[in-house]
Amino acid sequence: MNAAPSGTGRGTGRGRGPRPTSARRVAYDVLRAVQVDDAYANLLLPARIRRAGLSARDAAFATELTYGSIRMLGRYDAIVDIASGRRVENIEADVLDVMRLGTHQLLGMRTPTHAAVSATVELAREVGARRATGFVNAVLRKVAARSDEEWDAAISEGRGGDALLATRWSHPTWVVSALRDALAAERSRDELAALLAADNVAPRVQLSALPGLATDEDVATATRVDDPAPEPQHGDGDGPTADDATGTVPPVRAGADALPVSPTGIRGVSGDPARVPGVAAGRLRVQDEGSQLAALALSRSSAVRPGERWLDMCAGPGGKAALLAAEAAVGGAHLVANELVPARAGLVRKALAGFGDGVTVVEGDGRRFGRDGAAVRFDRVLLDAPCTGLGALRRRPEARWRKQPEDVPELAALQAELLDAAVRVLAPGGTLAYVTCSPHLAETRGQVDAVLERHPGVLEQLDTAGVVRAVAVRDPQVADGPVAQLWPHRIGTDAMFVALFRRVD
Repeated sequence: MNAAPSGTGRGTGRGRGPRPTSARRVAYDVLRAVQVDDAYANLLLPARIRRAGLSARDAAFATELTYGSIRMLGRYDAIVDIASGRRVENIEADVLDVMRLGTHQLLGMRTPTHAAVSATVELAREVGARRATGFVNAVLRKVAARSDEEWDAAISEGRGGDALLATRWSHPTWVVSALRDALAAERSRDELAALLAADNVAPRVQLSALPGLATDEDVATATRVDDPAPEPQHGDGDGPTADDATGTVPPVRAGADALPVSPTGIRGVSGDPARVPGVAAGRLRVQDEGSQLAALALSRSSAVRPGERWLDMCAGPGGKAALLAAEAAVGGAHLVANELVPARAGLVRKALAGFGDGVTVVEGDGRRFGRDGAAVRFDRVLLDAPCTGLGALRRRPEARWRKQPEDVPELAALQAELLDAAVRVLAPGGTLAYVTCSPHLAETRGQVDAVLERHPGVLEQLDTAGVVRAVAVRDPQVADGPVAQLWPHRIGTDAMFVALFRRVD
């Protein structure tokens, strides 16, 4: 991100006990940790909310304030740059973060000016930036003096092309260019603004009803949880919730967005999904429907023969592995779930704990498969490859500021090595699903073309788009062809990429 590390202060006051932690202070602390310590907001924010003992309304306010400020950081920096008369690089990091939070309240949450400005100035004092309270007050009042539309015009001046879209929709320019290229590969040249806008909308919670385990009652009760607490944003957060005392936020769209696209999908969940009985029992899992379709494209690409062996090469943290394990159990197959990182392997074991002897969890580098000449082959292989994550920016907003274009070649090299390992252990007639949560062409179509060149006569491409359409319960709006690219602005899923291959030698 743009800001440099800086101290934050304690904000306790001399001679007094600690002040109660406010929703704004929680949001500030998480925002600083995301930048200074490379923390993940989805992991840190719930813990900070619990530690602060925030009410449901204040927790919802802190959630929207944190995620909204991170998503729109690029746009808000351009606005602060103009309003302050300084380059944001020359503003102290802690002061800049305070103003980012204030700007989001004014422009993103429609908080009344007096409440947003006075509370943000007080936050500056609380975090040890008393020296800058006058500056913060003056800048935020200038921000409040213009409408959202007027600021769009102001920050657009002198910019054009992808740089203009990057500033308007708060994405790095290189990401905008990569998304433009990915859409152009489908001959979709007029959807870029809609895609960028979709990345800035908090996604609703989506659940997966595990086949063979979830009951009709689980599904029926999943959308009837009455709990005003904010949903966790670790992968399936709901839209923002209004705080009556400090303003409102736009409502989440209904209609088609509430209709599932995955046959195992459930949408429309409100409140904390952990309170859903089926989730608590493990029969329902929090999982984006794009991830569900990616896993089901492999398991349902052909009829399952009892005794098949399946491999999930990069299984952590276990979401797709759990869905595959359920599908394998229904069909009489056995799943081996591999994960490199021990901590993530522990999450996989937890996710698969209820499947007994039908699954095996192993640890190690996925590139090792097939290197030792072992005779073990797998009938279905899922390679959910490590990637830039550009397809899940709405769920992990900090990723857009952390990833750099120079990260792509290193990831692409790793993806290619993992693909070669997957080919080595794929049984004749077996099916391989190459999946990324990124639409970047170097991580998607480029990898498909390259693996076919490296293994001539070994692999054939399947009609992935046709398989995904056959699996989905409503039109997934994927382009025709041997690959399938999902898009958040079309069907409300992460931008998952799927390519299916069959070994023919």
